Amino acid sequence: MTDQGRIDRCFGALKAARRPGLVTFVTAGDPDYATSLAILEALPASGADLIELGMPFTDPMADGPAIQASGLRALKAGQTMVKTLGMVRQFRERNDRTPLVLMGYFNPIYIYGVARFLADARAAGIDGLIVVDLPPEEDGELCLPAIRAGLSFIRLATPTTDERRLPAVLANTSGFLYYVSVLGITGTKAPEIAKVAREVARIRAATTLPIAVGFGVRSEDQVRALAGHCDAIVVGSALTRRIGETLDPDGRATGSTVPALLDLVSTLARGLAPAAESAAARAARGGLER
Repeated sequence: MTDQGRIDRCFGALKAARRPGLVTFVTAGDPDYATSLAILEALPASGADLIELGMPFTDPMADGPAIQASGLRALKAGQTMVKTLGMVRQFRERNDRTPLVLMGYFNPIYIYGVARFLADARAAGIDGLIVVDLPPEEDGELCLPAIRAGLSFIRLATPTTDERRLPAVLANTSGFLYYVSVLGITGTKAPEIAKVAREVARIRAATTLPIAVGFGVRSEDQVRALAGHCDAIVVGSALTRRIGETLDPDGRATGSTVPALLDLVSTLARGLAPAAESAAARAARGGLER
């Protein structure tokens, strides 16, 4: 199975099942490597159809307090790019179906070395990249090399992406398009469902790519309300916040960290699942693993 094929197969299975997918974001190494790997490996069976794995960075300018805190916890615990890619390799030993996308900022990739990063990411089993601080004008830095390496490059569109800007955003985007449902940083505002529906419809008229909606989604009710308007829903800050709430006073994982996080994912997934989920959809999200 090719890396890009995992994303395509996932959205194809979701379309056949007539439901949108749940995309979960967690930061690699939060709150420590072992706990983070346990969470990552358990996410598909808890309802995650596609996983965004955050690359910890000291200056995450697009992220709100919850994701900022998760990144700092991971860095404090010693997470590095080498360890993040190692975590992906360990995940792939048991799960060759669930799409994995690395999300973050260009600086850690640049420091690692672009060519080395792309080769190692593909070899580890990464399917695509979301790099929030590289605009289309800088596609030569990473986007085009990533596509040549066989990785999807997933772009973000926002409420300010107008008709003049949209073609540039879509030009080299692959896998899916991530629609940022609110202005500002992650996890600080709730999306206005009617406005999101109008914007997604406008963007859908310009692309055949699946459209995922994220930023500010934190409850089963919100997931259910958005479900009819997009191809997937992204939840991140609510998950990283839940991890933080379970830690001991010294910031270490407790016995409730993994179960509490997975319980929240299962709750969110209930807002999307039809009465009878198809075997194809279960397979695409990793329920039937190699």
